[in-house]
Amino acid sequence: MVRAKSWTLRKHFEGFPKTSDFELKEVELPKLKDGDVLCESVFLSVDPYMRPYSGRIMKEGDLMIGSQVAKVVESKNPTYPVGTYVVANSGWTTHFISDGKALQLLPSWPEKIPRSLALGTIGMPGLTAYFGLFEICKIRAGDTVLVSAAAGAVGSVVGQIAKIGGCKVVGCAGSDKKVAHLKQIGFDEAFNYKTVGSLEEALRKASPDGYDCYFDNVGGEFSSIVLNQMKKFGRIAVCGAISGYNDTVPQKGPYVQIPMIFNELYMEGFIVSRWNDRREEALKILLRWVVEGKIKCEEHVTEGFEKMPAAFMGMLKGENLGKAVIKV
Repeated sequence: MVRAKSWTLRKHFEGFPKTSDFELKEVELPKLKDGDVLCESVFLSVDPYMRPYSGRIMKEGDLMIGSQVAKVVESKNPTYPVGTYVVANSGWTTHFISDGKALQLLPSWPEKIPRSLALGTIGMPGLTAYFGLFEICKIRAGDTVLVSAAAGAVGSVVGQIAKIGGCKVVGCAGSDKKVAHLKQIGFDEAFNYKTVGSLEEALRKASPDGYDCYFDNVGGEFSSIVLNQMKKFGRIAVCGAISGYNDTVPQKGPYVQIPMIFNELYMEGFIVSRWNDRREEALKILLRWVVEGKIKCEEHVTEGFEKMPAAFMGMLKGENLGKAVIKV
């Protein structure tokens, strides 16, 4: 019998998550039925969406939501022989049983590419960047694209895809180390929003003519200031709002209507699952760009399943450079 360790939501988060909000449990998994596979998690993901979604779709005591790259270690399903690697959304657990219906086979994977990238650049965050840019921002060569939280899992890919598309790219991040990284991976301009004297001036200096596209990962006051520097008919992809995820009191204004009206802006929120029917096609493109060196991938790897809550909280604080993953 296999015993699985799992992190559950002991208590709904009030403000910023605490260690005491999580509980580590161990359960014995049943024997496989026909069609089942037993999977062992190799890499697990921690992502910003887990913070707001935990309050929307989870009950106290539920297994924490999340995805992993896992290896099939026992199988009664011919589609998934032992040794196969899959991507699953089976939560914060070391082992799990699946009937195979919700598993995604890892595509043909070059040896030099870490499988953990299936949780990052060649996975959900990369797809978010890809579809947000092409379907919402509708980038065109010559556009100036602004990316917030630009050194994170999504933002870093957004900037590099925009460069592939012939755009000028400006990124903001929360440390000088992250700013240096952005310039290293090809951002034209980058600044530390925590240390600039005036955000308005920093944005204006980076692009005096304003911005055609804004890929918004943070929301809040930052994004309200950006709206006033958008070009006429600018396009805004609202991907995340991490600045407000841990608020206990909802943020108030400033409000978006005036700049939206006078600059005739287009703003749309999105969830990447909208394009699930095009997922495989986009993943092949992302994998090719990584192999060709057009997209450089940075990962923040934490060793040890027991450290998942700490890694999650660290990611929410912005401690990660690139994609935050846990190696079991």
